[in-house]
Parts: sequence; structure tokens; C-alpha cells
Amino acid sequence: MTDVDLWFDPSCPYTWITSRWLREVTRVRDVTVRWRVMSLAVLNEHREVDPEGDPGGYLRLPVRVCAAVTEEHGPDALGAFYDAFGERVHERGDWDWERVLPAALSAARLPARLAEAAASTAYDAAVRASHGEAVGLVGDDVGTPVLGVRHGGGPPAAVFGPCVSPAPRGEAAGRLWDGVLALAGTPQFYGLRRAPAPLPG
Repeated sequence: MTDVDLWFDPSCPYTWITSRWLREVTRVRDVTVRWRVMSLAVLNEHREVDPEGDPGGYLRLPVRVCAAVTEEHGPDALGAFYDAFGERVHERGDWDWERVLPAALSAARLPARLAEAAASTAYDAAVRASHGEAVGLVGDDVGTPVLGVRHGGGPPAAVFGPCVSPAPRGEAAGRLWDGVLALAGTPQFYGLRRAPAPLPG
């Protein structure tokens, strides 16, 4: 059994595809996922130009709900919430948080009141702590997702990504996992990149 941490910002479309790949990996490899939150808003807050074009902090809102879900119900519940959230946002194109957040909570069998966290700063410290753990492993010049493979009691061997589009299925998902596992476990490895594939649809 291999334990994996996936830090994600729920609003990132490429991260959503990576998460679908990782769900597929759990079907073809002996892998369990611990769902963790990070924040593009926190990552970009000190930059002169926000690459996400979000000066009003719109992207902070679902991240806060993710932190509330984690704190009150744990990482498995966060994974269920992210599944429901991503289906609505990234599959159906519904970016109306007032509608999406309560609906995703309901679909994940979580209390609707957790949607109130979106408008509160109560979970901001938890967001920063989780986000800080991710960038502490890979650096703050990357983005979301961050994938960490845990071995024993030591810190995860972590990488930014993988970013894929569309998500591989079946044994193709497993082969990509095998490669990522080999790279993450190589201390000397620090980067691969090429032009991004278009998003599906």
C-alpha cells in the first residue's frame, strides 16, 4: 500500500483532471489518497500581477469550505466534497458558488452550514498551514496540484503535478503513476515540462 497526499486548489481545471487520474490510479494500483487543500490565492497574494486574475478573492471561497470540511470531517470527506464540487464546476461549467457549494456539500452528505465558511476568515489559518506544507515540499514557484508520496514516518517525496489532459484511464493511468513514483523518489530530480495539452471539451 502506498499513501499519497494530493494538495489541490478546487478551482483549478488541470488539478481537477489530475485528481480524476489519481482516482483511476487507486483502481489499478494499491494506492490510498489523502486529500489536502492549498490555495492559488495565497500563492499569488504577494505578486504584482495575479496570474489567476482574481484580485477580489473569489477563488478563496471554495478553499475555505474545503478547510472547514477537513477540520470537521477529515480528508476522506474532503475528497467526497471535491468530487461533487468538481463535477459541477469543471464538468458542468457552473461557477456560481452560492449554488455550487451547498449542492456539493449535500451530494457529499455533509452539513449545508459548512458553506458559510466561504464568507468567513475562520479557516484562513488552516488554509495557510496546509498550503504552507505543500509549498514547503516543492517551493513557491509552482502551483497546484502538489503530490506527495509518504514513506514511513519521514516527509513526503513531493512533486508539482502531474498535469495531464485528458486523464489516462486503466493501465495507462497505472503506468503514469509508476513513472511519477519513480521521479518523486529520486532526490536529484527537480523538473520536466512541455507545452500544456488543451483542456477537454
